[in-house]
Amino acid sequence: MLILLTNDDGIYAPGLAALERELVKIGDVSVVAPATEQSGVGHSITFLSPLICKEVYDGDRRRGYAVEGSPADSVKLGLFELCPRRPDLVVSGINGGLNAGINVLYSGTVAAAIEGAFFGITSIACSLEFHEHANYARAAVICRELIEQVLRQKTEKPQLYNLNIPTAAIENPKGAKIVPMGVSRYGEHYIKRVDPRGRNYYWATNDPPPQPEGYDTDLTALSEGFVTLSPLHYNLTDPPALDAMKNWKLELPGL
Repeated sequence: MLILLTNDDGIYAPGLAALERELVKIGDVSVVAPATEQSGVGHSITFLSPLICKEVYDGDRRRGYAVEGSPADSVKLGLFELCPRRPDLVVSGINGGLNAGINVLYSGTVAAAIEGAFFGITSIACSLEFHEHANYARAAVICRELIEQVLRQKTEKPQLYNLNIPTAAIENPKGAKIVPMGVSRYGEHYIKRVDPRGRNYYWATNDPPPQPEGYDTDLTALSEGFVTLSPLHYNLTDPPALDAMKNWKLELPGL
C-alpha cells in the first residue's frame, strides 16, 4: 500500500514526523507537504504563480518534498507528479489543534484530505488538540491503529474521514466515537484594540464552541474526552432544497 502523507503545519512539523514513523509500519509512505505553515488556508490552490518544490532530507534519507504552496497544492502535485504511483490512501496530519465543528470549513488539514477524496482515494485528516507539550508520538499510534481499523471495515468505495484526538485521550483514553460534524455557530467575538498609530484592530477571542444538549457531535464527544471519527463529503449541494426548487421559473431580463 502506498500512502501519501501531507499536512498544513509544514514539512518540518513534529506531528508529520510522528505520523510518518507510524504509517511506515503499514505501507510505503510518500511525504509531500507545504514548505511552511499553512494553517487556516482552507482549500486554496495556486494557479497564478509557479509551485516551487524541493526535496527534503533527514540525513542521507530523502524524506519527501516541500511545496511552496497550500495543502491542497501538495496533494495534487503529489498525486500527479511526485508519487511513484497512484496512492492507495491519503493521510493529512497530525495537525497541532483540533479540526472539528465548523473549523472543518477553514482547515488546511481537512482540505488536503478532501483533495485526495476528489480523485477517488480514501483520505483521512488527523488532528490533535493543541498543547504546548503535545504528545505526538502517542497520538500517531492512535491514528495508525484507527486508520488500520477503518481500512479493514470500510466498503470498497473511497471515503473521506476526519479524525480528532483530544488531549484527555492521550493520558486517559475513554474510547472512540463515530459522530457527525457539529455545525453550531461560534467564534463570533473579537477584542477591539488600538495600535500605537491610533488605528483600530480586532483580535479573535477563539471562544470555545457551545455544547448543544441532546445532540452528539464531534464537539460534544471531544469535550467528553473521546476520540472522534466523522465521515465527510465535499458535495455542498442541498438535495431537499434542490428538489423544492425544481418547479421554480427563472427569467433573465430581456429574454
